[in-house]
Amino acid sequence: MSQKTQTLDREAVGAYLRGRLPGFDADFDVQKFETGQSNPTFMLKTSAGNYVLRRKPPGVLLKSAHAVDREFRVQKALADTEVPVAKMHLLCEDDDVIGSAFYVMDHVAGRNITDPTMPNMDPAERAAVIDEMSRVLASLHEVDIEAVGLSDYGPPVNYFERQLGRWTKQYRASETDVIPEMDELILALEVAMPKEDGQRGLVHGDYRIDNMIFAADSPDCRAVLDWELSTIGHPYADLAGVIMQWQMPPGAEGRGLAGIDRAALGLPSDQAFIDSYCERRGLAGIDNFGFYLSFSFFRMGGILQGVLKRALDGNASNPQRAVKLGGFVSLFARNGLDALGK
Repeated sequence: MSQKTQTLDREAVGAYLRGRLPGFDADFDVQKFETGQSNPTFMLKTSAGNYVLRRKPPGVLLKSAHAVDREFRVQKALADTEVPVAKMHLLCEDDDVIGSAFYVMDHVAGRNITDPTMPNMDPAERAAVIDEMSRVLASLHEVDIEAVGLSDYGPPVNYFERQLGRWTKQYRASETDVIPEMDELILALEVAMPKEDGQRGLVHGDYRIDNMIFAADSPDCRAVLDWELSTIGHPYADLAGVIMQWQMPPGAEGRGLAGIDRAALGLPSDQAFIDSYCERRGLAGIDNFGFYLSFSFFRMGGILQGVLKRALDGNASNPQRAVKLGGFVSLFARNGLDALGK
């Protein structure tokens, strides 16, 4: 395991940020977040307040992966929209400073909810949080990409066709064992590929409850985090990603709602969440949702395969958890095949 992934050169960071940001003219503390599998993330505690530094992992990386420059750009562009994001401060693309590119943003105080069952809340509170997830997602997909300067943030071609090609290549580059279900799913998605329907907008790429910060005393979302996979594409990919997550097993690894009595907890059904999203965006409904859900399972399987490969190569942010997550690839593939069949 590479210790460079687990630590941060505090002196180098301080020397670079001194004079660029308040608080680095004196001593400051560094603390690594356990979350952030893809790009190691650190809290910087200073006399002027708390910042967050997010960096590319060192070592040989897959092409186009760990794009901290894109994360910085999209969050900066969203600063004055209805989509809550942290305030961006600076981007450093000089690898010589700490060994890889990084950016610094404000630390957003609040609640990070990792378990969608929200065990310490009552039904009304849970319902309000999920309704806020729907509101923020619909707001994201209504962003005017021309107005915020993101019209060139992704190619003007069939999003799902492009993404299937991209993640198939990424999966093959990270492949450690043959997983027949993944091979079958890739072929099935190619056959089932829908035609373009004219929808093109900003997508987050990994929209889920644990990538959000909520206010400490209300369901209000203070910031959406982890924009590495964001691009210009089809909004249904984000919506299907939420439903995909909920269909996973509950608990620390799956973080899903499979088998949970949602009504008793105040949580909506998959269809109720889809309906609330459609109502906010003025949509009559969504045809062929099974394809979008299947694609989400496939892509997450590809992502987890990459997490596993980094762990085996010694470049994982949290190696033990990375190996566990890598074991889910075949399950995601099977779920993708089931979703496509429906």
